[in-house]
Amino acid sequence: MLVPDLAGWRRERMPTFPDTPAIEVAPGWVCEILSPGTRRFDLTEKRNRYRAAGVAHLWHVDPLAKTLEVFALTAGAWLLAAAFQDGDDVRAAPFEALGFPLGALWPD
Repeated sequence: MLVPDLAGWRRERMPTFPDTPAIEVAPGWVCEILSPGTRRFDLTEKRNRYRAAGVAHLWHVDPLAKTLEVFALTAGAWLLAAAFQDGDDVRAAPFEALGFPLGALWPD
């Protein structure tokens, strides 16, 4: 079982939030916050497990580098769809309709 830092499901796949300790439906979107303690696992084993589970979108937020990498699962492989750095405005799948400044993620 994996526990992502953030995850999201389309309503078509999960119309109601389950009242269970674990969710068995793979999310459509996962966001991992890279930290020195989990970075290697997040970039290797976790990413491979998300691919195998069919997660469609994976974001890696790196607070030290102040970057965001956006990956899309395409033909069974992760493709880098976009990369953002501090100061950029983010509009990325699966949230293209909602933009935000990447700098809003970092403390003042």
